[in-house]
Amino acid sequence: MEQEVKDWEKYSRQIVLAMSKRMAELGMTQQMLAEKMNCTQQYVSKVLKGQKNMSLETLCEIFKRLDDIERFR
Repeated sequence: MEQEVKDWEKYSRQIVLAMSKRMAELGMTQQMLAEKMNCTQQYVSKVLKGQKNMSLETLCEIFKRLDDIERFR
């Protein structure tokens, strides 16, 4: 069980790093991503801090908005 938690944390960090990198490449702020996703900047901030356990649907929405969904197909 403990290893499963560590695996989840590792993947979560990788997702957050990919999001942050893509946002930087696009010059996109948290507020800009929030507007594209129709959510709050606070929600995006929590996602980027690893404080939200996102559903697959939410992950797809984020990467779609970052124009990066192709690499996950």
